[in-house]
Amino acid sequence: MEPKERYYEKRVEKYVTKGFKIFFAFIIFCILVLLAGYVFMHLWNWLMPDIFGLTTIGYWQSLGLILLAKFIFGFGNHSSKKSNYKSKKRHKGDRFCRSKTEFSKWQHYDQFWKEEGEEAYNDYLERINKEEQHGAQEEN
Repeated sequence: MEPKERYYEKRVEKYVTKGFKIFFAFIIFCILVLLAGYVFMHLWNWLMPDIFGLTTIGYWQSLGLILLAKFIFGFGNHSSKKSNYKSKKRHKGDRFCRSKTEFSKWQHYDQFWKEEGEEAYNDYLERINKEEQHGAQEEN
């Protein structure tokens, strides 16, 4: 066999197997949808008439209710995890820091707190205590 023939044979084989996979996935999807309607119908007919006094429903009505619920509540997020991962990660950090320049403002915070912050905080506490004491003395 020539290399070209093997190449085309492998390509055809690849597309045929891919076609069969898609076909069987479609068949399984259809079976699951039909099964979901059947299960939903039986759950509705078992629970809703007794609990809420509603009437029983048929198979096609149950599929219609499932479809209606999907329209009302949404079909979900169908984007792939790989393409969405980086954007979610980036947006999560945006809540805390909008840009690198804003983040760079905080790089010396620990050193500031060690040198000046603690002392400034203690001065603030003393000032508050004096004001409270001064306010208590005026009341008396």
